[in-house]
Amino acid sequence: MTKTLSDTSPLMEDAETIRSGFDSLGYIASRDISTAVYLAYHLEKPILIEGPPGVGKTELAKTVSMYLNLPLVRLQCYEGLDEAKALYEWKYGKQLLYTQVLKEQLGDILKGAKGLSESVERLHEFGDIFYSEDFLEPRPLLKAMREENGSVLLIDEIDKADYEFESMLLEILSDYQISVPEIGTIKAVSKPMVFLTSNNTRDISDALKRRCLHLYIPFPNGDLENRIIDSRVPEASDKLRDQLVEFIQQLRGLDLKKSPAVSETIDWARALVLLHADSLNKEIVEQTLNVILKFEDDIQTAKSELATLLNSVKKNT
Repeated sequence: MTKTLSDTSPLMEDAETIRSGFDSLGYIASRDISTAVYLAYHLEKPILIEGPPGVGKTELAKTVSMYLNLPLVRLQCYEGLDEAKALYEWKYGKQLLYTQVLKEQLGDILKGAKGLSESVERLHEFGDIFYSEDFLEPRPLLKAMREENGSVLLIDEIDKADYEFESMLLEILSDYQISVPEIGTIKAVSKPMVFLTSNNTRDISDALKRRCLHLYIPFPNGDLENRIIDSRVPEASDKLRDQLVEFIQQLRGLDLKKSPAVSETIDWARALVLLHADSLNKEIVEQTLNVILKFEDDIQTAKSELATLLNSVKKNT
């Protein structure tokens, strides 16, 4: 019988308890995020997390794993991903070794057999052994379902995989089981808590969305981003933190190829601390724009607006 994660845990008592626990681990979550995690845990449903890159989608699954003290099993999606890499494959080397052993013992196995049909029947018994769970190599999806005490399964960047791969996931996300033609149906020992992330590079199928709770994580507002920086880079002064967050908030309003993500804001704060900056000025910003902007066109756009951006920062902090 499949175990479930939904037995009441004091760690998952309510959304506020979850948010407080995440804070202690350095993940500053909004109320929407903690509520989604609470519902997913108790309803035993996967969460499909969408949003721009770098806003904390993958980090959320890692945080839940730490918070619940469960192993994290991660499947990184890419174009052409198939079941051999995601579900299972056969241990062909082990099968070949056993085949050689069988050949050496063939005389003993067939000794006393009467006729071709009886010989084939005896060999058939050994053939079935080669396609048993002893020869099955679990990949991330099967590995997550075999964890005795549960796990957190992260299916990262599902939008990079093919629609065919999405279809393969439907049985797993609905019934927490997989079908192996040579063996039959394998049910989860314990239901994992499942997170799927998407950067919105393509639409996700309706069938997959129906099986999941939906969570969209946008770029944070200034107050939330300030708390995130305070948690992740506590050595940054209050003045520096306020100014860099305000600068990032203003920068995202420009017409850029790629707006700076939260992860890049954190990197920038660390870089400014390393450079012993206690506030923003034109020189230090120009020297470090490459930390938060990844395209040269974006850097030049920011430089052309730098005076306006810094004036806005000084006015609002």
